[in-house]
Amino acid sequence: MDIKITDVESYIAGFPKETQELLEQMRQAIKKIAPKATEKIGYGIPTFVLNGNLVHYAGYKNHIGFYPGAGSIEQFKEELSIFKSAKGSVQFPLDKPLPLGLVSKITEFRVAQNEQKALLKTNKENGRKTK
Repeated sequence: MDIKITDVESYIAGFPKETQELLEQMRQAIKKIAPKATEKIGYGIPTFVLNGNLVHYAGYKNHIGFYPGAGSIEQFKEELSIFKSAKGSVQFPLDKPLPLGLVSKITEFRVAQNEQKALLKTNKENGRKTK
């Protein structure tokens, strides 16, 4: 029987202790940068939402997945080059410390992107022209 996880605490609790600690470190690093963001389970994994989806993260057998989107991966490609990555995701191995400073920088970038997107949407809805 598949149990559907509906909250972040239950999601994290389903992993081995060492992975739980890494997931919680990731969670706290994101919360620190985006304290107004809300948390939910989206696409079956922890998701931060602030003016739309902000970032996602997930635990796996050998890594922590971080999903900040393609624009973020491109923006930080040099710093992320030491990690396995794809168009919108990066994998941080479980046997190494998480690069929490980099996670914070990427989250900051995403907050700015989402705030800009929200501002443009608000201006458009109010009939204002943007520069």
